[in-house]
Amino acid sequence: MTMEMKDSGSVVLTAYHPHSPARIPGMEQSFVQDIPPSHSPSSRKSLSRCRRINRMLSNESVPPAFSRSNSQASMDSTSMEDFWCEVESIKESREDGSEEAMLLEFKPADEGELEAEWLQDVGLSTLISGTEEEDGQALLSTLTRTQAAAVQKRYNTYTQTLRKKNKHTVRDVRDIFGTADSSPTFETVPVSPVSSNGIQLPGQKPVWKSVSSKSCLDCGIDKGSPSVTEELSYDVSFSESITVLPKTQEGLKNQRFKKEDSALPKFIVQKSRFGLTEVGDLSPEDMKKIRYLSLIELTAFYDALGVELKRNRVERVRGRENGLFGVPLTVLLENDQKKVPGIKVPLIFQKLLLKLEETGLETEGILRVPGSASRVKNLHQELEAKFYEDTFDWDQVRNNDAAGLLKMFIRELPSPLFTVEYLPAFITLVEKISKIKLQLQALHLLIMLMPEANRDTAKAFLQFLKKVVANEGKNKMNLWNVSMIVAPNLFIYKGKRANQQEMQAAATTAHIVRLLIRYQDILWTVPSFLISQVRKMNEAAMNNSKRQLMFDKGVRKLLRRKTMERERPERPEGAVTFPPYLQSDIPEGVIRVYAPLHSKVSMAIQLNSQTKAKDILARFHCENSHGSSQNMRGQIQSLHEIGGNIGQHCLDPDAFMLDVYHANPQAEWVIKPKAS
Repeated sequence: MTMEMKDSGSVVLTAYHPHSPARIPGMEQSFVQDIPPSHSPSSRKSLSRCRRINRMLSNESVPPAFSRSNSQASMDSTSMEDFWCEVESIKESREDGSEEAMLLEFKPADEGELEAEWLQDVGLSTLISGTEEEDGQALLSTLTRTQAAAVQKRYNTYTQTLRKKNKHTVRDVRDIFGTADSSPTFETVPVSPVSSNGIQLPGQKPVWKSVSSKSCLDCGIDKGSPSVTEELSYDVSFSESITVLPKTQEGLKNQRFKKEDSALPKFIVQKSRFGLTEVGDLSPEDMKKIRYLSLIELTAFYDALGVELKRNRVERVRGRENGLFGVPLTVLLENDQKKVPGIKVPLIFQKLLLKLEETGLETEGILRVPGSASRVKNLHQELEAKFYEDTFDWDQVRNNDAAGLLKMFIRELPSPLFTVEYLPAFITLVEKISKIKLQLQALHLLIMLMPEANRDTAKAFLQFLKKVVANEGKNKMNLWNVSMIVAPNLFIYKGKRANQQEMQAAATTAHIVRLLIRYQDILWTVPSFLISQVRKMNEAAMNNSKRQLMFDKGVRKLLRRKTMERERPERPEGAVTFPPYLQSDIPEGVIRVYAPLHSKVSMAIQLNSQTKAKDILARFHCENSHGSSQNMRGQIQSLHEIGGNIGQHCLDPDAFMLDVYHANPQAEWVIKPKAS
């Protein structure tokens, strides 16, 4: 089945530009208002400075150091004017004291430290400590060929560096991996098609897909021509699918992004018999493993492309512990969850988005036209004092001022919305590799790496931005306009003055935001090959646990005593305890579905090759239409796969249940509301 991932809401990835600040001529403080000059004497001065900055990026009158030829991906100077005017506006809010200056500091990395941190970040600290960790062993057992090579390369660099420094005796890799070679080797997972549910299909040969070159921005698509259509597959890891090394843009002097929407390809995601899995459909424990695997896959992906995976090492900033602006997302959510349990996006951020969605989507120049600096400053202070008391008057807030507060909230986060560690790596990839499909795959993995609070907040923001673009006819803000305004707030973090590298990356950062907005539905879908590896990790961990239990006499005695007392061992969180009459052996191809909120709480269902998850939901709804619990009414019910080789998995309504059953025959099947 083919599912077209259409443009719909999601959230903006906050990013932070990594380069250290350096003042440049013409970037003096000014506050740019995109209104007629007659309304403000300073606006003419600010606008002229924006135009001078744009000329610095063009060939008109520029020193060799700032020549357009030095920029790997450039735009016409006029097309970037909004970007630099937004930079000026950010600087003005910094300099008039309405925002607190709090720059992130980058730590220099000693040789070998980056590799050690990388091994820890991917869950392989066992390779550093030498301890026997089951999770690390399970992770290693799931790696593909390219992923294993990436781990081996970083481990070799780490051990060689330690030997040079003579810090301490390094364990020989043969002691760790039991090999005769001096380098660790890993038993890799064969690359074969996997379902969207993440299970490899037996008996099929590996699929190798060559990389097409028809989806790049600079492929010569004229304005008004139809977008290129490409199919995306999650069945094979991105790094394994690169069989032809794409040409980089090194040495190409006149590469430009095309700002027309038609220059962006239209991607079609193939929906297999296992359906698709969104980020929120998996348990936190399994998402943690997804993050480990995503970083390994991202590293292998860059290795396969021949691009250096650059990484920032950031000194963490604590930020405020109370209030609204300048407070870490995790602290905000912890405070907000006391008022609204289970909330995933900070209340102040939700309220700002709601205000703009209700009254500002049709406002001409929304996001671009700045509000009054003095009003925004006063509103900021009033919100801090009155928001949690529910005494703040939202009717007094003008749309442009609300947009200014929204952008201020993002800029003042102590840690960027989109974590900064791998931002330079992605900017490098976009500047070197013109193929959008490869850029999108890298960005997809970066989304999987984000902390949960950042990812949920970013999704809400991107969904709002897509609504802004959808109202282009009235607000005059198309996709490229919105991307140019948002990029400085995400990438030139804390209002730093741009240096040469930042100026050259201006079009690149706007292009990144454009990808985030346009393809957000795809980016928040978990690639099935990663789910496959999570299942294998869980299976390996269970097998290790079983072997350990067999040799642990104390545990065997405890289990024997529990059995005699007819006490059941603890079940995983979210698992369902069935009464004895429901726990009898179930025939092959029959599942027992439990629905605690229905009047009929369980039902045995015979599966066939065409039974889908939505068919089971419809059957329960039909038989319980008059007797369901009051708590269930008004809630969207979903079928969940719990236990076995997965923690908890909310199934796609179009998933074919017999395939899912064969993938995880030990699972329990529960109908309950989907986590919001």
